[in-house]
Amino acid sequence: MEALPSHHILYPVFAMVALVAFVLNRMRSMRFAAVRSGEIGAGFFRAYEGEEPEALRVVSRHFTNLFEMPVLFYVAVLMTYVTGQVTLILVALAWLYVALRYAHSFVHLGSNGLIQRFTVYIASAVVLFVMYAALLVQLVLTGGS
Repeated sequence: MEALPSHHILYPVFAMVALVAFVLNRMRSMRFAAVRSGEIGAGFFRAYEGEEPEALRVVSRHFTNLFEMPVLFYVAVLMTYVTGQVTLILVALAWLYVALRYAHSFVHLGSNGLIQRFTVYIASAVVLFVMYAALLVQLVLTGGS
């Protein structure tokens, strides 16, 4: 498959960072609002002991989730970039992964429907593993060059 300019694989990373920044800002806003309203004491955040409001727990858990499986995405992108294996297929898979992570965030931070959330999460994981498989095949076929 014909190579694309290497920087094309980096754009999906910027989109993921934008998602992380959005969720971080939402979590910050919700935490400040919860403390201001007296729903939770500021001391809760010293050791995270006590009862956290459910909506705050959901956004906090989602923020943590953005540093679990997506780390494998960042590694795949870096491996693709460093090895010069940037192709339309890998760029498309990277964008599809990001789109599914946005969908996961929309569901998790919105309706939080378990079936929809699980389905989108599994779909994103499958896309990520297909991305790794496609990169491996390309490396084998091209000898890494």
